Amino acid sequence: MATIGLSTINVTSNEASETRRDLQAIRNEKSRTSSATDEERPESSRGPTILIPAHYPASTADDTYHNHDAVPTTGSIDIQELSERPIALSSHPISRQIISRLFISHFLSTWNSRLFEMGAVLFIAAIFPGTLLPMSTYALVRTAAAVMLSPALGSWIDKGDRLKVVRVSIVGQRLAVGASCGIFWILYERKELGTKLRVGLFVVNILLACIEKLCSVLNLVSIERDWVVVISRDDDTARRILNARMRRIDLFCKLFGPLAISLIDGASTMVAIFVTLAMTCTSVLIEYFTITAVFRMVPALQRTTTENSLTAAGDNPERLQPAIKTNQASLRGIIDFAQSAASNLLPLHSIPYYFQHPAFLPSISLSLLYFTVLSFSGQMITFLLAIGYTSYAVGAARAVSTIFELSATWIAPKVQEHIGAVRGGIWSLTWQMIWLAVGLSWFFASSESLTGNGLFAASGLVGAVILSRVGLWSFDLCAQSIVQEEVNEEGRGAFSTVEASFQNLFELLSYATTIIFSKADQFQWPAVISVIAVYVAGGTYTVFVRRRRGHLVHMPGCIKPRLEDGR
Repeated sequence: MATIGLSTINVTSNEASETRRDLQAIRNEKSRTSSATDEERPESSRGPTILIPAHYPASTADDTYHNHDAVPTTGSIDIQELSERPIALSSHPISRQIISRLFISHFLSTWNSRLFEMGAVLFIAAIFPGTLLPMSTYALVRTAAAVMLSPALGSWIDKGDRLKVVRVSIVGQRLAVGASCGIFWILYERKELGTKLRVGLFVVNILLACIEKLCSVLNLVSIERDWVVVISRDDDTARRILNARMRRIDLFCKLFGPLAISLIDGASTMVAIFVTLAMTCTSVLIEYFTITAVFRMVPALQRTTTENSLTAAGDNPERLQPAIKTNQASLRGIIDFAQSAASNLLPLHSIPYYFQHPAFLPSISLSLLYFTVLSFSGQMITFLLAIGYTSYAVGAARAVSTIFELSATWIAPKVQEHIGAVRGGIWSLTWQMIWLAVGLSWFFASSESLTGNGLFAASGLVGAVILSRVGLWSFDLCAQSIVQEEVNEEGRGAFSTVEASFQNLFELLSYATTIIFSKADQFQWPAVISVIAVYVAGGTYTVFVRRRRGHLVHMPGCIKPRLEDGR
């Protein structure tokens, strides 16, 4: 049977019957000529182009990885085989088995992290009633550990075995949470313990919280900034879909995880502690084996790690010499090990790499958005409760905000598809800046000192914040796409962990603003600082757009010819 060599296949996606007619037309054409090319088809009969990345091997060894609708880009295609094979109507070549397992692992990791993050606040409040000092110390040290130690994880992500890195993040996070729940149980039940022992156990719990946070960063960076890029390969559409769906999982867990543990804690703190412990213990095996299955189904994830210097030195025949040379080599090895350990613990080389990278500006713009109190987290919720909002009203506002945030995970991929990630980012930030400016203006113009109604002023701010969240998460997805495209495989871990460190640093600074302006009637000043940070992020990203595109405003086609004629 004659064959047709193709690298791009055009199919009509409206109706399956039209696709079959196109195939029949190809067969009829085949009877008149031995081959045909895609360019010979009339322009009117073309549907959306389905690009199949050229680097996908056609071997059957990777069948699990590839969608069975994909068509090899080299060699020849049997027309009869093509007619009997399902046609892919999108360029998303990843099998459902991979996607489902990846999402299950990511959901469990994010759900347990959000559950424990909120649960720890509730447990500490129940164990140490009447004081904010333990909770403040706990949160401060945990965030500071992420700021200082996150960059140390980057080189391991870049050079280590991918599966081993993620497994360590899963097991380390679950062990830390399990041990922490055990200590919370002891502190809650055994109130007769001495003060020194209680303080000592609480210090251990803070250290466990630091381990849990670092393992969470390790898992998040590995999966979202490395695995997703490798799994989607060079398929931008596939990567946008994965990014949006994983962010959807993040936002779902962000809303319902804290809500679930809060409801359980309202009934019984002990039950909440045991539920957190039980979910941690039962999910670890599911996470462990689902991510292993993804690793085995995607051969591209498997990379050979280079031997470290100590191993190479041990295998060097020149080292296998008399005792005196061996001792010298051992001393040198100890020095090398100490230098290597210091470099890994404080990888200062990754910081200039981050600042000098072309993706620095969008990355630091995203990090600056963490410098805010205008989100439905602890600071703004505390303010709303202080001025008279009920818990139900706060919960309703937070639920509406999450709905708007989730809508961004559908909007952002469409925006990127039509105008690209760079332009999509400036549009998203502009949306956020406009609504925050409106909300802050409303808040000052309608303040209690002028209107006598603080709820009226706060409600306008709440509405503007809710609308601004669409721009925030749309920009998050655009910036993530830019970083994924710009940063090469060897530097993803180093770049993304430094970015995570800056995000935690700015989040820490946002807490500092509410420590300085701690009264409810001073909340307008942390709000002003937050809006300024957003505008600084917008200005920083504008510089990036200007450098990348050469201009900021993209004139519509109907206007541009008139401007040119006017010249």
